[in-house]
Amino acid sequence: MYRIGQGIDFHKLVEGREFWLGGVLIPHHKGALGHSDADVLLHAICDALLGALSLGDIGQHFPDTDAAYKGIDSKILLQKSYQLVCEKGYKLVNIDSTILLQAPKIRKHVDDMRQVIATILGISIEDVSIKATTTEQLSFIGREEGIVATANVLLQKAM
Repeated sequence: MYRIGQGIDFHKLVEGREFWLGGVLIPHHKGALGHSDADVLLHAICDALLGALSLGDIGQHFPDTDAAYKGIDSKILLQKSYQLVCEKGYKLVNIDSTILLQAPKIRKHVDDMRQVIATILGISIEDVSIKATTTEQLSFIGREEGIVATANVLLQKAM
């Protein structure tokens, strides 16, 4: 049996924050604002994993009202989300994701992000797709005010 999940996350970009994306610290003058490290890509993947099995969303499991998650590394949230999937008897087949941002260009960081995600989830780097696009300077993304990530996952019942 297969299950498909889809996740999306948005964060505001602000001066003075580290910019974490896909579990990788990327040099930039802005970073995503959030209760955790605000890694928009990992959050979208968490929501896709949880959603595939109707397990709610990242905010339900790791609420921003809980001080325990203040500043938490989103790699931990991804590991915990996948643990919930595994406890339901499923395994991850693959991830397809897209990041929408105007700057910085992330092409040179994509393979590092893919490796981090693959390692956390115990899958091959070939099973992690990360694409990026700008909005051609349109909207809050184009004005470098925010970032969006989407993720789709395919889960398979473990045999």
